[in-house]
Amino acid sequence: MKKTRDQAVATTKSFFYWDGETLVLNILGKPSARQDAIGKPKGPQLKISVTAAPRAGRATDHMVRFLAEEFDVATGDIEVVFGRMNVNKTAHPIPQAASSGLCAAGIDLIAVLTG
Repeated sequence: MKKTRDQAVATTKSFFYWDGETLVLNILGKPSARQDAIGKPKGPQLKISVTAAPRAGRATDHMVRFLAEEFDVATGDIEVVFGRMNVNKTAHPIPQAASSGLCAAGIDLIAVLTG
């Protein structure tokens, strides 16, 4: 059963929350991983592993490309608003991306991860 946006409401310790129509993800990045993967929530963050090395923001750029491919949106539709050079990141789609399917894909991801 798919969860609707109203059902996918964050708790205070959640890795996601809604800021109006924008899905915000708190991410724990793992650079230099064996494979690109969306992991399980770890506390208030969602673990995302990428194969790129953590040099000059390359791992973050790779993570954005990976997420864009997973959500079937353009890389420009995802914005890292905090932690570009840090493993702790906050990312969300830019407002125009809300209608492109990223938020719908985010709801599906949240439904899978939160059961």
